[in-house]
Formats: sequence, C-alpha cells, structure tokens
Amino acid sequence: MSAALGLARELIQRPSVTPEDAGCQRLIAERLAAAGFTPEWLPAGEVTNLWARRGDERPLLCFLGHTDVVPSGPESAWQHPPFQPIVEDGYLYGRGAADMKGSLAAFVVAAERLAAEHPRHRGSVAVLLTSDEEGPAEDGTRHVVETLGERGTEVDYCLVGEPSSEARLGDAFKVGRRGSLTGHLTIYGEQGHVAYPQRAENPIHRFAPALQELVATEWDRGDADFPPTSLQVANISGGTGADNVIPGALEVVLNLRYSPAVTAEALQARITALLERHGLRYSLVWRHAGAPFATRGGALVDAVEQAVAARTGRTPRRSTAGGTSDGRFMGATGAQIVELGPLNDTIHKANERVAVADLEALAEIYYDTLRRLLAP
Repeated sequence: MSAALGLARELIQRPSVTPEDAGCQRLIAERLAAAGFTPEWLPAGEVTNLWARRGDERPLLCFLGHTDVVPSGPESAWQHPPFQPIVEDGYLYGRGAADMKGSLAAFVVAAERLAAEHPRHRGSVAVLLTSDEEGPAEDGTRHVVETLGERGTEVDYCLVGEPSSEARLGDAFKVGRRGSLTGHLTIYGEQGHVAYPQRAENPIHRFAPALQELVATEWDRGDADFPPTSLQVANISGGTGADNVIPGALEVVLNLRYSPAVTAEALQARITALLERHGLRYSLVWRHAGAPFATRGGALVDAVEQAVAARTGRTPRRSTAGGTSDGRFMGATGAQIVELGPLNDTIHKANERVAVADLEALAEIYYDTLRRLLAP
C-alpha cells in the first residue's frame, strides 16, 4: 500500500462532517511534527484549525485544505459504508476521498519527502487546515488568515488541494475563482382577495418587470480568464398557501458570480438603482461570500504546470470555473494561488471515489512542485 493511500484511508474512516474534525488534523499534525513542522492550533467557535510550518524564511509556500466533509446522505445509496474506506477496482471509496482527504494525504506525503530529501530547503513550507470549508466558512480559513496577517506572516505561494481535474488527473487546474454575492430581497405589496385586485397590491406582478430586466442585464463582459458576471435567481416564494389570496410579500434570493471586471459594491449599487427605478417597496440584505481572485502567471503557476507535465505528459488547462473555495480568503493577501487536486466528478455524491493511481501521482506532483520552488 502506498503512503498516500494509507493516510487517505485513515482520514476517511474519521467521520468529520462539518464542522467536526474527528481527529483528522491531530493525525496530520503528528505526521508533520515528525517531519520537522511546528504545529499550532488556532480554533474558533466550534471549528478546528491547524497551522503547521517548517522553516522561518521566505518564500513561504502554504498548502491549504479542509478536513471537514459534507454529510453522506442515505447510506443505502452507497455501495459501501461512506466512512469505511474500501479499495475496489483501482478506486478508493469513501466520503471525502476526492474532496479533499485524498489531496491532504498526498500533500503530507510530499511534505515528508521534501523534508527527508531536502532537509535544508529554501524558505518555508506550511499547512493550513480547517474543519469549516463545507460549512459557513466564518471561523476557519478566514480566521487563520486574519491571524497570520496580524502577525505579519506573508504567504508567497498557496497550493489548494480542491479537486480541479475534470476527465484525467491534471488536465485542468484553477488559477482563480469568481466572486460570490447573494441578495435576500423582499418585495412588499398588500394582501387581499384575488377577486378584488383593486383592493390589494400584488408584489409578484410588481416585481415581474424588474425581474425581466435583472436577468437580461449585461453586468460586464469578463476578461481573458473569466466569463461575464452571471445573475441567477436561486429561490423565489410568495403566497399564503391558499389559492384565493394575493400575497403581501414576495421573497427572492439572487446570486451573482462575478468577475474581476466589476466590484461587489458596483453590483449592489446597480441593482438598488434598478429596483428604485421600478418604484418597488422592498428590503434587501446582502451576503458577500468572497471576492474574485486570479493568479495570471508567476513562479507557482509555472512550477505546477511543469510538475503536471513531468508526471502526466500534458500541460494542464488554466481554469477559473466552479464555485467558491477557501482560496478566496488567501486571495486578498497578494499570494499566488493555484488549486490542483483529483477528479471532481464524484464530489458530494454517494460513492465518492478517487483512483488509487491518481493519489500516488498527485503526491508526486505536489512533491515536484515543492522541489521546483524550494529545493536548494
């Protein structure tokens, strides 16, 4: 059994459903301490956070990941119990196999190898782990990055282990992510009987023209790395449950995945102006999950591309697709950020899995990236 597979199995059998860590970070901290890392615990609320560092100098390369997983769902949908790691037909099955305990195992093995083969490597290597990535993401990476900033700790390179590959290991890696802005909008009307519309004000009817304009608006045109900003209605609800009542209010949830070509503040201002122009009575509460970030080149991108090519024979495609990741919290620091991990085709699904051969290859790619950036 390979070292990466063995550790991945140990991690999967710990049911670390967010925000629980279930001992995953303790296990990793012990492995890293044996390799010369200094572990530090930075908990917040119910969340377990680990910062482990080897070395004191720059450049500082940080591996960023999470030990928490999403709930398994009905166990009857699984071929094997979700927290019982099973290897079958060349795949490791279990909740978190791809998102992202397989990546964590591969990186630990890579870090151990760097310490063994290059004990006097340049700069520093760090591991930042949280148990809050799949949850609200308030007390995890955000908290640790703020703490590091207060100390004056500057991260130069951040390698995130999120599953980025699409059809084959290393065929794509993330060099950025779009921002995410959610608006909880309430349109107010006046409740009444459907037979007497003149005595009521239907908020659904009032909002319809504004909704049409919202979904037809071009917010920006994106850029070479990012698609244009997209607005989607995530939920819309109104009514009392009776078929003869005009509702008094309509609730709408809007989400914008936006590119660096626009700011969250500009989007909020435009949407507010649109609602005012339509003469609506409304309230609007915003939740900004994260700003966009992009690494449009640099030493980390080059090292990852070269490491993937050396192991797989192909150059990965640079991507900014997908949802948010904890890389957004590191994005504001100015660090170069790349996300590289296994295939994402089974993440959050029943029978989540990762190819055993991909685990071993990923550990090799991570090590080669570290070697290219930090080996003397």
